[in-house]
Amino acid sequence: MPVKVGVTGGIGSGKSIVCRIFQTLGIPVFDADSEAKRLMATDAGLVAAIRAEFGDGAYHNDGTVNRGYLADQVFNDAPRLQILNGLVHPVAIRAGEEWADSQDAPYTIKEAALLFESGSFKLNDYTVLVTAPEAIRLARVVKRDGISPEQVRARMQRQWPDEEKARRADFTIVNDGVQAILPQVLELDRLFRSKQL
Repeated sequence: MPVKVGVTGGIGSGKSIVCRIFQTLGIPVFDADSEAKRLMATDAGLVAAIRAEFGDGAYHNDGTVNRGYLADQVFNDAPRLQILNGLVHPVAIRAGEEWADSQDAPYTIKEAALLFESGSFKLNDYTVLVTAPEAIRLARVVKRDGISPEQVRARMQRQWPDEEKARRADFTIVNDGVQAILPQVLELDRLFRSKQL
C-alpha cells in the first residue's frame, strides 16, 4: 500500500503548483476539490441529499450544479455551509481513499484546501502545508480569479490560519517567491520514496 501524503494550503498558497511538480516526478495526485465538484453532479446519493437540504434550485435542468444558487445559500451563513460540507466531504473523502488504495506508486498525493478543516488529514500518513505571506496570496488570487481583495479575504476567513495548520502539518513548503520550491519538493520526494521518516 503506498504511503499517503496530503498537501494543503490556504487559497493562493500555490499548493496546485507544488502538486504539479510531484506529478512530473511520476506521483499520482488526487485533487479533492475538483473531485468534490464532480461528485456533487454525479453521485446519486449526494445529489439527492443536496436537493433535499437546499431545494431543486441547487441544480440546473440539465443536472449540473447551480453554483451561484448554492453560493448564495451558504456564503454568509456558516451553519448552512457546514451542512453542505457535511454532505459533500464524506463522499469526497471516501472517493479519495478508494483512489489511493488503487494506486501503484511509492506514495500518493491528496491535494485538498480543507484537509485539516474536514478532518481528512487523519487518513494520511503525512501532511505537507504550502505557505506564502498573506499579501502574496491575496495578489495571486485577485490576478488569477479576477475578483476583489475583499472577496479573497472573505474566502481566506473561511479557512484556518496557517499558524493553526502548521501545528498539525508534518512538513512545510514555503512558496514566497524568494525560496525556490523545486528543491523543497525534491527533498520531500526523496524522503517519501525512502520512507525513512
